[in-house]
Amino acid sequence: MMLHSKLRSLIILLAAIVTIALSACTPARSQLTNRLIVPTPSGPATFNYPLNQSAYSVFGYLNEGLINENGLTSELEPGLAESWEVSKDGKKIVFTLREGLKWSDGEPMTTDDIIFSYDKIYFNDKIPSGLKDTLRVGMSRQFPKLKKLDSRLVEFSVAEPFAPFIRYAGGIPILPAHILQESISNTDSEGKPKFLSTWGTDTDPKKIVGNGQYRMLSYTPNQRVVLERNPYFWRKDTQGTTQPYIQQIVWQIIENTDTQLLNFRSGDLDSLEVQPEVFPLLKREEKRGKYTVFNGGPDTGSVFMCFNLNKGRNPQKQPFVDPIKSRWFATKEFRQAIAYAINRDAMTNNIYRGLGAPLHSPIPAQSPFYLSPKEGLKTYSYDLQKAKDLLLSAGFKYNTEGELLDTEGNKVRFTLLMAAGKKVREQMGTQIKQDLGKLGMQIDTQFLSFNTYVEKLRLSKNWDTYLGGFTGGLEPHSGYNIWSVNGTLHSFNQGPQAGEPPIKGWEVAEWEQKIDDLYVKASQELDEAKRKELYGETQKIIAEQVPFIYMVNPLTFEAVRDRISGIKYSAIGGAFWNLYELKIAE
Repeated sequence: MMLHSKLRSLIILLAAIVTIALSACTPARSQLTNRLIVPTPSGPATFNYPLNQSAYSVFGYLNEGLINENGLTSELEPGLAESWEVSKDGKKIVFTLREGLKWSDGEPMTTDDIIFSYDKIYFNDKIPSGLKDTLRVGMSRQFPKLKKLDSRLVEFSVAEPFAPFIRYAGGIPILPAHILQESISNTDSEGKPKFLSTWGTDTDPKKIVGNGQYRMLSYTPNQRVVLERNPYFWRKDTQGTTQPYIQQIVWQIIENTDTQLLNFRSGDLDSLEVQPEVFPLLKREEKRGKYTVFNGGPDTGSVFMCFNLNKGRNPQKQPFVDPIKSRWFATKEFRQAIAYAINRDAMTNNIYRGLGAPLHSPIPAQSPFYLSPKEGLKTYSYDLQKAKDLLLSAGFKYNTEGELLDTEGNKVRFTLLMAAGKKVREQMGTQIKQDLGKLGMQIDTQFLSFNTYVEKLRLSKNWDTYLGGFTGGLEPHSGYNIWSVNGTLHSFNQGPQAGEPPIKGWEVAEWEQKIDDLYVKASQELDEAKRKELYGETQKIIAEQVPFIYMVNPLTFEAVRDRISGIKYSAIGGAFWNLYELKIAE
């Protein structure tokens, strides 16, 4: 009798363990039907918006700016501000806030919050936010000045013309002064603002205050974030009904894209970014699976291989990059040879199933500032012999085994760093390894979880090359933090950031500074044709110097359940840019 009792207890215990294990990779189920479950390959790195470095975050749900960008047209639309007025000389903008705005905790939101967000956080030299790069104006590199006119009127002004002024003055999330003021005023034992350790992922999610469509309900690390509708959000439809209509969002953390696919096909996810290799399968199953695969056209972002050109040293006086490898990477012919040796047409056909085309520029083809190959942009069509000739001209040589050696006889071998879980990126890494093997190079691939991968790139700076991507936009200045020599995303030669000591040995190449200067000059130019010329010059320098080797520009596809109505999918905004007006059939 005792044996049976113990056996039954063991079975119950094992069942409980299996249930817990399965719940870690299966989306949360609920009796609530008015909820949207969407996958993400990585959990949040922080709940503090200005400190975020990750491409995967919940801030789009939690925060809102003064103005919004239409996901179909990229045109600016009212957000927290109901209107704005620009002076004739373009140097002043007055925003008028909506009446009765509130934070997600019910407290009133006023122009004091706007002044606080910009002056105390975004412009604060002690807070390392990438937004500084895009907010600095012209050659003077000054920040815009803000002036409170009353509780609903705020004026932004700049000392010199700044073409992206409206988009960057109004498009950044406003943060709550009544919650964060103390963390800015108080410092830790090292004299740093306590804001830097505020709202980490260990914070109670219910204590995160925003002004967006949703607020956080719960966060289970490595599993999911659950968001609930913000009852104080300002938006209403034409009948006066409060928006958004969807009651809950489940942001499901599933690192592996194959696992995402299984969960979507089983009905546990409401949307899925469709990878090229599964497009035929999902398109064929549309009717039976009760979903629609939307085609948004070419992606506006970029995927690339990046070289670490940083010659600096860490505090222990160790070089970030092995000096032998650093000499290779610093050689322009070496970078160009690799660009010629990667068969991007094969990558397009084999990995992307022909659903895309080789990418040549950081500025998307949809942008009016894009420089096409026909207009003089240098491109790198697959040419293995040209790649070898470039290497030989730079002093490299081959041994009898066909291995590539540098001038000192060192074998050319380096590591390609990638984020784990993305099947397409893993396939790209495999092809790059094979293609460069034909040049006599040995490539070692290293896979890390996304947040660990970002930390290694940003903090340690101890890497050789990496395969990564940036989201894109039609306005080139949105990428200034990539091309500014002091930018937070200037990953190929990352300099010291706010609050960090100088980096010994860090050098800025003349061509790097030239790109930075041209971006600044283009931001000052109000004539669109002249701006195109300036950005065209930056694209020519980037193509010549190849700090990034751009891979493929794929078509964008997303599968969304048919029970969700109102989808207006585009490459610019994705499937849920108009989340506030989407409805779920009960």
